[in-house]
Amino acid sequence: MSYNYEELSWSDVKDMLRKWRETTDRKSESIVQLWEAVLEEKMGKLGNERHIILEQVVIAALDCGRMDIADKCMKELIAEFPDSMRVHRLKAMRFEMLESYDKALEILDGIIKKDETNPSARKRKVAILKAKGMNLEAIAEICDYLTKFMSDQEAWHELCNLYLQEADFEKAVFCMEELLLHNPHSYLLHLRIADIRYTMGGTENMETAKSYYLYAIKLNPTNLRALYGLYLCCLHITNSKTVLAKRKEAQTLGQWALTQISEKNSKRKSKTSNKYIAALDSAFANMDIKGK
Repeated sequence: MSYNYEELSWSDVKDMLRKWRETTDRKSESIVQLWEAVLEEKMGKLGNERHIILEQVVIAALDCGRMDIADKCMKELIAEFPDSMRVHRLKAMRFEMLESYDKALEILDGIIKKDETNPSARKRKVAILKAKGMNLEAIAEICDYLTKFMSDQEAWHELCNLYLQEADFEKAVFCMEELLLHNPHSYLLHLRIADIRYTMGGTENMETAKSYYLYAIKLNPTNLRALYGLYLCCLHITNSKTVLAKRKEAQTLGQWALTQISEKNSKRKSKTSNKYIAALDSAFANMDIKGK
């Protein structure tokens, strides 16, 4: 976003940066532009917000690859707070941006050694381990972090993603179930557990996935992904060797899901979607359930 710098006073820019901090908006490019055009020459007027703005500018400059600005602002902070953990974290971020991961890890380990409950340092360490392709080490770090911050939902999401990358589906499901304890009415969580169970395969997992897809549909009846997932689970169960009653129930439920999909797609008037639905309908119609 471009600004008319001539119409912005240094106090206007200061208020703008404060608002972005409060709303957690990164807006790195805008921050760098406003710093260069307005605030850099007004550092003495920033008052009590001077240090927090310098930190904000350092992070924005690192995001944009502007090492000149980052180093200048960081020099100011280091001169005043040489032993600050926040300043050390900025140093680690600088090395991380330069892909000097070992130096960054060394700084972060020093921070964690002094303060084991420092969440920012631990999360940055996980990000570096991921960047180095060290997923197992990243998993171990997050697990240790979660022993101290069990309610950190972002960490549970990240741990789930790492387990999925390692194809450890059972543990990925466990992570999502932990999140479900915090948000039992989130259809997205039910949907993701269903997706993982479906990926695991097998009739038992399909039955479990079917239940989660159904609950996701109950929470959000318009969600097509849940309806498609339910249909595919029913298709698998109908073609399985499970008991006849379950196969018949799955066939009925699958037909209902297909009807719902067709109705919702017809409102969107999508020719491509209708073509796929016709193919699914044909596949479902050709199934022949025989008692055994």
